[in-house]
Amino acid sequence: MSRLVISDEEAQFFHDNGYLILRDALQGEELRRVQDAMMQLVEYGSAQVRDDPDYMYGKGHQSGERKLARIEYVIDKSDVMKALLGHPLILRSVEKLMGPDLIPTWDSMVLKFPGEGIIVPWHRDAGTDHVGDKPIFNVDFYLDEATEENCVWVIPGSNHWSKEQTRAWIEERKGDVTPADFRATGAVPALMQPGDVLFHNILVVHGSPSTEARALRRVVYYEFRTAHVEEAIGPHIPEYIPLKQKVLLACIERRKRADYIAPGEIPYEYRPPAPYNTVTLQEGEELPTYRYVHGDYWRR
Repeated sequence: MSRLVISDEEAQFFHDNGYLILRDALQGEELRRVQDAMMQLVEYGSAQVRDDPDYMYGKGHQSGERKLARIEYVIDKSDVMKALLGHPLILRSVEKLMGPDLIPTWDSMVLKFPGEGIIVPWHRDAGTDHVGDKPIFNVDFYLDEATEENCVWVIPGSNHWSKEQTRAWIEERKGDVTPADFRATGAVPALMQPGDVLFHNILVVHGSPSTEARALRRVVYYEFRTAHVEEAIGPHIPEYIPLKQKVLLACIERRKRADYIAPGEIPYEYRPPAPYNTVTLQEGEELPTYRYVHGDYWRR
């Protein structure tokens, strides 16, 4: 029997430090399916897509060439990624950390190409002005190995820093560009294997150095927020909440039907409290889209 949810000790570690690593959360056929599905998107995006805003590029630090760096709305692009959103260990753990009115928000893939790993400077994730009484965090699914050369580095406990302390710390370290620079800060490297998952609070200071590592590194990010905070302070308008609740319900149902999921897996039951418990999914209902563009639902 696979584990059902993270332990109390793991939850406390996350709240204290701003991150948590789950080993082997994805295994076997599901891991292979996710890797294959995302490689298809990488190959498509590497052909230099220029008219699709979901594919984002940066400049390779070695060649100076345009390199794929990020792909948005991966759930809409793949049935395998829809089933991944319904992963019961992940969802039960998210609920343990933030409460039962969880909603999925961002779903993206970031990558570093062999020999052209683009630096991600020290930062907190966007949206820190919208943090309420519950943490906002990403669940990062690693599809490839992350070594000290190309991994993300985190500053434990920085999720508790003030804005002023965070701004000053980052300003002092703008020159950090290599793994040695990142190591010198006392940061912790998130060393990951395919199938491992990293939970990281959007308030934790983290970054990734430039690298000449010869291996591709792909990470899928699923972000979660609570409906009550989203309704109160955004960043999306309240109408966004039931749309994403329905996406979550549909993805849970798709996972139940997937033929590659281990037998005996206990599905997640989504039971948000009132007034967020009115969204339902009819038997056999198919959603017209799983892609709700953030800009269409921003608070003005």
